[in-house]
Amino acid sequence: MCGRYALALRPSVVRQQLEQSQMPVDSAPDDNDVRQSYNFAPGYCGLVYRADGPDSGTSTLQNQHDELGTQNNITSVPAAGHMDGTKYKLQAMKWGLVPFWTKRNPDYGSMLKTINCRDDSLYDDRGMWTSMKKKKRCIVVAQGFYEWLKKNNGKEKIPHFTKRKDGQLMCFAGLYDCVQFDDSEKLLYTYTIITTDSNKQLKFLHDRMPVILDNGSKAVKTWLDPERKEWSTDLQSLLQPYDGELECFPVSGEVGKVGNNSPQFVVPVNSAANKSNIANFFGNQQKMAKAKKDEGIVGRAEHDDGKTTDQIAIKVEQDANEPRETTNQVQGSEDNAPLPVPAPIFPSRGEGLKGIKRERSEAEDDGDTASGARQQKRRMPGPGSSQSPQKRGTKAPAKKTRSATSNGSAAKASPSNQKRIESFFAK
Repeated sequence: MCGRYALALRPSVVRQQLEQSQMPVDSAPDDNDVRQSYNFAPGYCGLVYRADGPDSGTSTLQNQHDELGTQNNITSVPAAGHMDGTKYKLQAMKWGLVPFWTKRNPDYGSMLKTINCRDDSLYDDRGMWTSMKKKKRCIVVAQGFYEWLKKNNGKEKIPHFTKRKDGQLMCFAGLYDCVQFDDSEKLLYTYTIITTDSNKQLKFLHDRMPVILDNGSKAVKTWLDPERKEWSTDLQSLLQPYDGELECFPVSGEVGKVGNNSPQFVVPVNSAANKSNIANFFGNQQKMAKAKKDEGIVGRAEHDDGKTTDQIAIKVEQDANEPRETTNQVQGSEDNAPLPVPAPIFPSRGEGLKGIKRERSEAEDDGDTASGARQQKRRMPGPGSSQSPQKRGTKAPAKKTRSATSNGSAAKASPSNQKRIESFFAK
């Protein structure tokens, strides 16, 4: 499918490029009347190239509107190179087709269902596309389109940008329609992009891709021919996977948010021209530091010739409140950004004692427990503490233990009593 594309060129520039590809343009919107964006989303007004003339099968008001022309926003200039007398124009239309029979402006969710039209849905002469495929065929102009590569069962999505390798504009086969809502006097032109099976080059990315017609080719003239008012096998045969050379590469994930717009969205992530590339950013910092060194602003710095970006240590200016260093070893991070090194733990002389419950020694058991003797609490030394716990293998001097019922004084037997006891056992 095609749910996002890029068109950041003014209509005057698009017109010039199309005419250089033997696609004459008799009229085009003013440059300020059409949105230019590197992140073109459904609901935006894009540029559509089509044959000029009244649109059959629609309301009388629409035909009158086409005959008079949109004088406010379109400037007509004769174009050379017409072979069959057909005039072509660039027109601003809203992406997300709304059929002419619609009475009310649909919500955004309904519009998203018609941003694409499958080629296999045009085989039968029925369905919502019947009138459009016969008389309202168009070319949607773009610089390229985006698609997201799914990984880890869809949990991770990596945006990719696809464009023509020769740098020319992309011409998507499309359908358009014109509608006038009951509560409005204005005409609304909308369009859809036709999709087909992906070619071999893009199979890894998605199973569908837009139908791309070569600029100025016979296929374009056949597709836009206003004399072909019935659907035929000739028209259906044009809806094939693109067999030309394409260029596809991953781009910034910021393109995923509608509303973001940057020329970096159409630049490969790992390209030297991508300013958002982390490696390029720090590479520029190194160049600036080297320039300052040559000017004598900074002191001597070491430089390793012949090393790659990954092999050269990256130094990052840190906030005053962030004392931790930064490393370029970023395995496991999603965006491959440099990560802070965890705060180091400084072990004391008694390394290995932290986290182990300390047993009471015999020396601490010495004394009368009934007397409420104070027990000393063991303190763990910090990284900067000068105190250290007692080393392993060193035992406190052994002392005799006393009973809790002992009062500390043992009765001494007198000599006379000792004799009496001996004589008693002698009997």
